[in-house]
Amino acid sequence: MKDGFIKIACATPDIKVADCQYNADRIIELITEAHSKGVKIICFPELSVTGYTCGDLFLQDALLSSAKSELVRIVKETEKLDIVSIIGMPLTVCGKLYNCAVIVNKGKAIGAVAKQNIPNYSEFYEMRYFTAADNSLCADVPLDEEYSVRLEDSIFMCRELPELTFGVEICEDMWVSSPPSEHLAASGAVLIFNLSASDEVIGKADYRRTLVKAHSGSLSCTYAYADSGIGESTQDMIFAGLNIIAENGSVLAESKTFSHGLTIADIDIKKLSYERRRMNTFSASPSIYTSYFSLNVTNTVLDRVFPQTPFVPSDKMQLDSRCEEILTMQAVGLMTRLRHIGCKKAVLGLSGGLDSTLALIVAVHAFDLLGLDRKGIHTITMPCFGTTDRTYNNACLLAKAYGSTLIEINICSSVMQHFSDIGQSPDIHDVTYENSQARERTQVLMDKANQFGGIVIGTGDLSELALGWATYNGDHMSMYAVNSSIPKTLVRWLVNYEAEISEGELKKILFDILDTPVSPELLPPEKNGTISQKTEDIVGPYELHDFFMYYMLRYGFSPSKVFRIACLSFADTYPKEVIMKWLKIFYRRFFNQQFKRSCLPDGPKVGTVTLSPRGDWRMPSDASANMWLKELESIDY
Repeated sequence: MKDGFIKIACATPDIKVADCQYNADRIIELITEAHSKGVKIICFPELSVTGYTCGDLFLQDALLSSAKSELVRIVKETEKLDIVSIIGMPLTVCGKLYNCAVIVNKGKAIGAVAKQNIPNYSEFYEMRYFTAADNSLCADVPLDEEYSVRLEDSIFMCRELPELTFGVEICEDMWVSSPPSEHLAASGAVLIFNLSASDEVIGKADYRRTLVKAHSGSLSCTYAYADSGIGESTQDMIFAGLNIIAENGSVLAESKTFSHGLTIADIDIKKLSYERRRMNTFSASPSIYTSYFSLNVTNTVLDRVFPQTPFVPSDKMQLDSRCEEILTMQAVGLMTRLRHIGCKKAVLGLSGGLDSTLALIVAVHAFDLLGLDRKGIHTITMPCFGTTDRTYNNACLLAKAYGSTLIEINICSSVMQHFSDIGQSPDIHDVTYENSQARERTQVLMDKANQFGGIVIGTGDLSELALGWATYNGDHMSMYAVNSSIPKTLVRWLVNYEAEISEGELKKILFDILDTPVSPELLPPEKNGTISQKTEDIVGPYELHDFFMYYMLRYGFSPSKVFRIACLSFADTYPKEVIMKWLKIFYRRFFNQQFKRSCLPDGPKVGTVTLSPRGDWRMPSDASANMWLKELESIDY
């Protein structure tokens, strides 16, 4: 439960219809198994104690009495287990029968919730037995001489971790236009459990999965759907036991159809709480009774996988589709800006590196959309002290392959004059030495844009903005920054996608650029002519920084939580001390370099994480990083 992680399970027992003792045995077995695997909350299907397909047997006292007796046995036999169990069974109140979920925790039945929407169409005829509950239903239901349970519309909150709050709805409740889960989520439930007995017909599984994902997304919750399966009567229906656990619109775990047993997932309640805080349109109206349960606060052993590249889909087909969509969004953004200002010329600095290559690709697509001659794209290469033959040649070849206008302006003499003007020795390779070149290049681009009547296209990416790896009023500045919301790990794949769909010389050039180390090339090359200044040797691996950035900005994870999941994801790549080193650098640079982000040029938002001061990120330039760094210092790893 540390960091908000908790294991939950949906369980489908192999039951016998109307054999409550047998079914209780299977339920106890699955609760025990789940507990041994670290599960804290387990949910069973609708009417799992009796079976859903009992028919008119639901009206028999023998069945109802046996169900209560077996529930008491479940309560007693799981008393010493640190787990919450949600169990489906019928309960009678004032002569009316209700389809209920009973919540069991540490030797007590702490509450029960009744089904509100009773289907009576097609193959369903529940109204023959059950009464629909409403919010006014409230009663203490005796189970035997010692045990009773309170039946009431309520949510359930963990005493030890109040953020862990769940609500329950039953089968048909999910399928209606205004499900109880809306009310439960508005009252604070970040988990919704659905006890279901949904029969299987062709196409229903896909629709059901869509509903579960949609509910979890619209309610910013985890939605856990426990389905009846093997053992239910097949007289008229087939039950597949298709359990689904979805978190905020994404499926975390799903069982195979026509199976039974446990479906387990690690969910993140802090992530869900952050999402609700972030969305001011999330409806919150705590107006429901709260029951409390107790769990030991332990460190959840995570089975959940956090991809090393959260900005880059792992599936190749999905990645290609994403790349095409992003390139189109970038190009449409630039096209719209050019058309709005009546501009038919663009200027960009072409270095032969990844970022400027992507900017040129976007400019080419934008000009093609506008039906403009690509000669109107003025690509300017500006070799200086650190330029290598490889990047220079690639820049020239790339401009030619795309049909843009290539201009070469060697800035060595102008930078040397600037050194003389300010009293800077060219032998001192400090920040002034480097930034003078970057600012000279930006001045050239701006002035050439004035000459041509065009705009300067920015090339810097999101990762550089997060780290402040840009020269203030140098490459930091442009008239439209097409890459400003593209992280470095994604830049590479966008260029790779363009390379894969290209042909001939262009394909060859793009792949060579992809193979070139990332560098600002502001320091003289090695004696053999290779790049001496490799960015990732200085600021750290971009795959780590993009990982840190994603979970810090998208979900508000604490530094210790980011470190924890980074150590899991990169266990085979980086030692923990290396991850800690670069994580500290990330936080220091992120806070110290905010002033550069406070005055960014316009640029299109294409993903959920951006740093535009007009969009997703507003932060004072003089905020302190001390609290974040102190938390990292306190970690014993």
